[in-house]
Amino acid sequence: MKISELKNYVSSNEFDKIVLKYYCTSDKSDIADERERYLKLIDKAYELYGDGDYHIISSPGRTEIGGNHTDHQKGFVIASSISIDNLCIVKKSDDMVASFYDDVFLMNEVHLNDLSIHEEEKNNTKSIIRGTAARYKELSYNIGGFKACQDMRVLVGSGLSSSACFEILITEIYNYLYNDDKVDSVDRAIISQYVENNYFGKPCGLMDQMAISVGGFVSMDFYDEKPKIEKNIFRFGDFGYQLLIINSRADHANLTSEYAAIPNEMKMVAKYFGKDHLSRVDKNEFYKNLKELRKVVSNDRAILRAHHYFNETERARKLNEAIENKDIVDIIKLMNESGNSSYKYLQNVYDSHDTKNEAVALALALSEKYACGDGVVRVQGGGFAGTIQAIVRIDKKADFTKDIEAVFGEGSVIPVEIRDFGTCLVI
Repeated sequence: MKISELKNYVSSNEFDKIVLKYYCTSDKSDIADERERYLKLIDKAYELYGDGDYHIISSPGRTEIGGNHTDHQKGFVIASSISIDNLCIVKKSDDMVASFYDDVFLMNEVHLNDLSIHEEEKNNTKSIIRGTAARYKELSYNIGGFKACQDMRVLVGSGLSSSACFEILITEIYNYLYNDDKVDSVDRAIISQYVENNYFGKPCGLMDQMAISVGGFVSMDFYDEKPKIEKNIFRFGDFGYQLLIINSRADHANLTSEYAAIPNEMKMVAKYFGKDHLSRVDKNEFYKNLKELRKVVSNDRAILRAHHYFNETERARKLNEAIENKDIVDIIKLMNESGNSSYKYLQNVYDSHDTKNEAVALALALSEKYACGDGVVRVQGGGFAGTIQAIVRIDKKADFTKDIEAVFGEGSVIPVEIRDFGTCLVI
């Protein structure tokens, strides 16, 4: 659409349906806020790039439900896209330059005639734009230049997987503008993981990208090369609970070494058994060989993390059954067990090099106290910093929010809904 057409659409009552569909609300004030946000983004695109045939793409954040750090071992995990997103307005350019603007990183320009890995771009948005184009080309898809502006709500270091959110957004730009929307959501997730591993420089698994690309409440079995994906319809609100994200205000953007240590240490254990991933190791053999394993690996933390993996991936499968059966008692029990194992055995609650700053541990302690033992409190995703997850009774939400925000600040408790749609064109 042209700029004027977009503004007319966003100003119309039809836009209310967009807000309900992607942001899971029909509240008038929420609709007004989103309308203002969309219009500001459209105006920014016109200011930077002038008129043209524009499209608007929404890329959500994600929250993990179960299976903490099992994806990179080809295990089983459950996660969901949520009603917080990054919003992008984009149009084709007539050259091979990708121009991308947002208020955090300002303007990035990537010349797509050069698709090699640039070491100086690692941990930088340029690497994702360049790497995605490179991977699309390697897979015989089309690429081309574009001009884009982004409004970020899935902020860097927030624990809602900002990197995967951006990666899947870029895959959708190339997919929609140059490939007639033919690259499916699973393949786009796999492309994004490749880019994060090789161009961005972070050895991540596939959970974040898959949840954000596919959307909804998603179980993912990564044992085979092509993951098995299953979507379920489930709402915590149907059982009187509210899903909350608690922002500990601790930035995890510079903790790549902590994240990398988890898959590396798990693979040390797998290697002892002649395997590449723990999913290929027999659980009983693991426990039978602990004495010798400790001598060879010389890393008890690696063994504890493997112990977490074997039990967590089984727990995630049980959790998936409980979700299918809508058994809220079992769901809460299993999610809390996941959080407990992550804290004690996986050990991804605090930075091992900075034991004075333990914001996530404090957020877990206070959330457990104020939830009064009724609900879920757990670290989610990568961990170490950023956000945790709480599921509390709706009738306790106001008091819980007040108590947590008294410590971590106004806006640190974020109510979210499960969004049924992954990254996609919205207008």
